[in-house]
This record gives sequence, structure tokens and C-alpha cells, in this order.
Amino acid sequence: MEMPSIAIRPPCRPRLSDRVQTAIISAAASGIGLAIARGLCADGWQVYVCDQDSDALNTLAKTDPLLTARACDVSDAGAVDAFYRAVEADLARRGLSGIDLLINNAGISGPTARLEDQPLDAWMRTIDVNINGMFLMTRGAIALLRAKGSGGSIITMSSNAGLMGCPLRGPYVASKWALIGLTKTLAMELGPEGIRVNALCPASVEGPRIDRVIAADAVARGLTVGEVEREYKRQSSLRAFATNDDILGLVRFLTSPAGQRISGQALAIDGHTESLSLDMDA
Repeated sequence: MEMPSIAIRPPCRPRLSDRVQTAIISAAASGIGLAIARGLCADGWQVYVCDQDSDALNTLAKTDPLLTARACDVSDAGAVDAFYRAVEADLARRGLSGIDLLINNAGISGPTARLEDQPLDAWMRTIDVNINGMFLMTRGAIALLRAKGSGGSIITMSSNAGLMGCPLRGPYVASKWALIGLTKTLAMELGPEGIRVNALCPASVEGPRIDRVIAADAVARGLTVGEVEREYKRQSSLRAFATNDDILGLVRFLTSPAGQRISGQALAIDGHTESLSLDMDA
């Protein structure tokens, strides 16, 4: 399917500096990605977003005209290359060189089942989007980060499931652990050039996505949605889910002067979660 050309819209107006900071965020037409995109745009960043959800992109064009958006499946190498060509052309049109930030936000929850019951196609799709998508987006961004000079940053959305095991979520957990390993490796490779690389590891984040995960878990374990939600919240000392604002706040910190020495880290935003174990006898 032919992807629509990149939208040409006025850049976000910088508030604090004449130097426009530029970000690319994957899967940012809704949810966490959109919250980050809106926050950075409000701070004066020029923000490019990609997403494979055409309906969400159509809505975004009406609600957020300052965001520059394009359809892109991050697991499709050709689509990612086309996205970056469009971004480079738009940067040149605006007289900008390179980018300051890549946020790898694209990811899927994957199936909920014991490992022996995991469908092979669902396993492969989870790995393809969550790991290969991060690889393709990051590979395309490195030259643009270098073009801007020292001070660039890559932030990848992992999960606290990437710090510990989680029953019934094998493909998702495997992919999120892999993202942390790639983050630490990239921090070593790019650190000498002044480019920092970190992973964020939120717990469950309020919103439609965790609602779907809880519903699937409830079905798989024969429990009610309310029972599973209470169990998830009790995994955290703070007894609460994270929010989009929590994640945006950490992104702002990492991209500020206060975060200039933080790299190669997997930063938990999980209200002190020590285990994701579940009552598998339920």
C-alpha cells in the first residue's frame, strides 16, 4: 500500500531558544507517543511522528496540526527508509540540519498465553515490531543525530517487564529485555560522539492499551477484569498505574541539561515494583 506523503505544516515555534530542537517519535498518533509529542511541541520542539494507524493519523491532522506526521510500519524496512527520506526533505525545507532526539515508542503487547500455547505468527510479529522496529528506526536516525552534533539522545520505550519475568507474556517480555541490551550497546557505540541512549521501563500505564492487556489476562486466567486490575496495582508499592505525564516528565528531564550525563540506563517508572508474578493457580 502506498504511504501518503509527509504533511507540510508550520514548525512549532521555539519558546526558549533560537535553536530549534527536533524530535522523531514512532507510534505517536495516540497514547504515550502522542502525549510526548504534544509535550515536546509545547516546549518548542519541531516534532515528526510516524504511525501505522491511518485512522489515528487522520484524527491527528485535525487535532494537532503542528505535528508533522506520516504513515509508517516500523517493522517494514522500505517504509522506514521512505519515512526518513521525507523527514530529511522537510528538514532541508525548513533550513534545519539533523535531529536532537529519537524516541522509539512503537511496540505491541503480543499474545497472552503460556509459552507452549503461543502462536508462532504472534510471537514473530511481536519480535518484528518491538525489536526489529527499534533497529530500523534507530539505524535510520543515527546519521541525523550525528549531523546535529554532540548532545543528541535516543530514548527507547522498554518496560518493567524488561527487568523481570512476567507469566503469560513471553514474546513481550523477551522483546523488552532485548531493547535494554540494545540500549546499553548503543550507549557504548555512540557515547564517544556525545549521543546518549537510554531506555524507559514503565509499569502499566493508564489507558486503552493496558485495559486490553488486563481483559486478555482475565480471559486467560478465568478471572474478572476488576480482579486482574487490582492484582496489577498491588504489584506496585504505590498501588497505582503510571501515567503519560510521568513518562513525558522523564523524557523532558533526560533531554534537558540536567540529564546530560545519563546514558546506558534502564530507568524504571513503576512505583517500586519488585515482581510481576501472578497467581497461576487462579
